[in-house]
Amino acid sequence: MDYKRLGERIREERKRINLTQAALAEAIDISDTYMGAIERGERSPTLDTLVRLANRLGVTIDFLLADSVSADDSNITDQFKQITDGHSPARKQMAINVLRVMFAQFEQEDK
Repeated sequence: MDYKRLGERIREERKRINLTQAALAEAIDISDTYMGAIERGERSPTLDTLVRLANRLGVTIDFLLADSVSADDSNITDQFKQITDGHSPARKQMAINVLRVMFAQFEQEDK
């Protein structure tokens, strides 16, 4: 388990939704110190804490643990759904268009 990467992902999501460490810690009923240690990868969250973190951050546990879960096609599809959930169909289509451009570029580089 890569606790450092888990902490980084939690920090990224916390910042994405404009929460301070203290606000997130309070929302999930843990101390600021424990929250900081989790984000730095110095402490591992309990399963209960991980569930509360995922719920408050609006992500799934598998998203938070993405570096510890195998990256098969179904997992990758689930991650795409997680990222795009809650966005309008127009924004989802824009994301698909960006991916198409990226993969076209990859194909060009492979030639």
